[in-house]
Order: sequence, then structure tokens, then C-alpha cells
Amino acid sequence: MATEKTRFSRAWLVRGMVLVLIVSLLAPSAVSALTYEPTNLQKGTIDKPANGTTVISIQGFKFAGQSSGKKPARIVGVSPRGDVEWVHNGSNNGVTWFYDVDPLDNGNLLISGTAQGASTVYEWDPQEDEIVWSERFEGVHDTHDADLINDGEEILVANMRNYNTTSEENEDRIFVYDREDEEITWEWHFDDHTNWTEDQGGPYAAEEAPNSDWTHVNDVDKIDDGQFLVSPRNMDQVMVINRSTKEIDMRLGEDDNYDIMHEQHNPDYHESENGTPTITVADSENDRVVEYAKRGDDWQRTWELGSNQDFNWPRDADRLPNGNTLVVDSNNQRVIEVNPEGEVVWEFYAPWAPYDVERMHLGDEPGGPTIADQDAEGSYDVSGSAGITPGTGERLTFSQWLSGAFAGTAVEAPADAFANRWSKIAPWVRPVWMGPWDFVGVVVAALVLVSWILGELVYNRKRIRNGVGRRLA
Repeated sequence: MATEKTRFSRAWLVRGMVLVLIVSLLAPSAVSALTYEPTNLQKGTIDKPANGTTVISIQGFKFAGQSSGKKPARIVGVSPRGDVEWVHNGSNNGVTWFYDVDPLDNGNLLISGTAQGASTVYEWDPQEDEIVWSERFEGVHDTHDADLINDGEEILVANMRNYNTTSEENEDRIFVYDREDEEITWEWHFDDHTNWTEDQGGPYAAEEAPNSDWTHVNDVDKIDDGQFLVSPRNMDQVMVINRSTKEIDMRLGEDDNYDIMHEQHNPDYHESENGTPTITVADSENDRVVEYAKRGDDWQRTWELGSNQDFNWPRDADRLPNGNTLVVDSNNQRVIEVNPEGEVVWEFYAPWAPYDVERMHLGDEPGGPTIADQDAEGSYDVSGSAGITPGTGERLTFSQWLSGAFAGTAVEAPADAFANRWSKIAPWVRPVWMGPWDFVGVVVAALVLVSWILGELVYNRKRIRNGVGRRLA
């Protein structure tokens, strides 16, 4: 009998300790909920005023918290000293997601977005707050980039998620739309002009066509007469397509070669003083910005900025005429201007999920000097952030701590892989009022609770079995 009482006492002692552990893990999230103050549009480091208005497109996304509402897609104009000049809310115009934004010569903006199963492209006047014209592409499920070309007579469009359920072929493509004739006059299909297979990239086909995201082509730019720079993200490469011949004139990267790039966004093409082709690109899944110069037949990496200790899913990087680089650090909810050595000279926080950034007076893709022309080749960390949100400045998130804690150990590779997945997924599912470490506590508490329940089932298996047997009898 004494032994049975001892076992009974120990069991309840263990239950009490587990309960205390769960409460301790959940307590910080409760404090976060009670003390939450939203991080809104606000300035960070402003070492010196920017040269003109900075335009930021904010994708917006839906996740837990704040009534689980969809965070609005917005276009924001920011003054040189980091003050908000104006905000354009996409939900007021039926737009669910914003992506590319291009300053036009007349002071207006060309905006690309997604609205109710179609893609929309329109010119917006920020001074009058009115849409000048709009094109809606029905059946074009998702477009991250559309540019005006040939004096505004045509729209160059990157069309992803384009599976044809009738022909059972993926028709991800680049196309040119004639605004006057209101028709597509040229198109280039990845399935016709590459040797990529259905096993490469994302889902080639899905039951619902919009979920077929084979190439995820997220960017297209006219870089010369008859030449288009294209970024099929899921193939880990960028390429230059010849409009006349439909041949691939140039290619950087290859599928699954993550040393070069891993699911990149928004490449920026420019040339050095001696004419060397150069590409600066947000290497998103590698959490860095890189620059490559084509020297002879080979691409050489001349610049590497940041790591997962500095960036979380950067999705745009543009070289400015002053030699600095504008970077969109999407999952850290900010835009920064850094000098070639990685020092932050201008910073602005813009929840949720900023996508594209431009300096208004410079137009689309300003194309400043290459890193080689600045004699700044090398690898640099980011420094000088105001650190307003976790993951920026010196405050580490769980994923950053995990990578650092296991660096140089036998489990460095799997720890890095897990940390990378966590950093990309957690911001999209974590309630907005919950800090990164508080969210870790909730996940661990949930795992402990599940383990407790399973342990109780095992510990009481005889009693449960006997009880079920008596009821069945």
C-alpha cells in the first residue's frame, strides 16, 4: 500500500511540475497580449536624409491576431527624414495584394497587384489620390511585376500560376500587352523554351490551377531594346530573353544550386564602366543580397551582404546613383539603405511584408555603379540598425539564436535548415501581438501538453482498458 501511495504522490508531483512548466511558457505571451502596441509605419536609423521620396509597396498578409483580419496591401510614400507623406490602401480599390511599384516620368506610379482572382495594373496619381487608368487581366491569377515599355504603349507582364486545365500544361509565361489594341501581341512560355521538367521548381500541376506555382516568375524588366531580364524564382536563376529570337541570351544560376541563389527576387541589371554585365539580386532564401559580374564566360560573385543574422527574406535590392543599395528586408518588416560596407544610413519600418522599394525621382531600376567600380568587392555584415523589431539591430530572434548556438558543431547543417524554415514560416502564423520568443514558448508549451496527454494515456492504460471493457460488457 505504501508503494502505491508513493507512486500516486510522485505522479501528482510530476503533473504539478509539468503544469508549472506549461504556465511558465505561456505567461510571456499573456503579458505580450496585455501590453501589445502595434509596430506601425515608423522611421528607424536616419543617418542622413534620403535624396527624395521613398516609395514602398507593402504586400500585406493574413495571419492570427487583430481579429485575424487581412493586413492591408499599401503603397507608402516616405519623406527624406522618414516621415509618412501619404498612404494608398489597396483594399479601397479591391486589391488584395500589392507587389511591384514603378515611378513614372510624370510623377505618378505604376502599381501591380492581385484582386479577386485576377491581376490588375494601374497608374495612380499620389498628388490627387486618383487612378488615371487601369488594366485588369482576367484569368491571370497572379502577377508580381508589370512594366510599361515602348513609351507606355505596351505592358510587359510576368505571369505565374498559369496551369491550363484543358491542355494539362503549365503556361507560366512572359507576355506583352498592347494597350491600344487591347490584346496580347507577344508571349514566351517557359515550358516551350527551357528543358525544365515537371519535377523541377514548384508544383507543375494542381487540382486547382492557381495553386500550380511551377516557376513563380516574380520579375521582368526591359534592360535593352528587345531584351528582358526575367526571374523564375523556383528555378533559382535569372535569365535574359531575346524578344526577337526568343532565345535565352544570358543566364545566372541553376535549379537547386543554392550556393549561387536560392529563390531570389527582383534582380537589378547594370553594367560596369568597362561594360561588364552585372546583376544585383535579393537572394531571399539565403537571407542575403549578392552581386555577380560576368567576366568572360563565368559569373563571379563580387559582393555579399548580410546573412540570417541580418536579413529575413529580403525581396528587393536596387543600386542607387550614390553607390548605396536600397534593400527590402521583408520578414523583418523594414527597408534599409546601406553603403557598400553594409552600414545602414537610412531605415524605415513598414509592416506587413514590404515587397518593393523605389526612390521616386530616380524612376524604375536606377542602375547605380557596380560594386567593382566602387572598389568594394567582398562580404559584409549589416550594421547600424535602430533595432525597432526583433531580428534587426542586436536583438536576436529564436532562429538567429539557434543558428548561432549550433555554429561549428556536428549538427550545424540541420540546425541551420530548421532555423531557416522557422524564420520564413513563423512570421506568417504568429499572432501580431506575440513576440518571436513568446511564440516559441507557446509552441513548446503545446508540445509539452501533447506529450503530457500521451503520457497520461500510457500511464493509465490499464485503467482505461478496464473501464472500456466494463462499458462494452
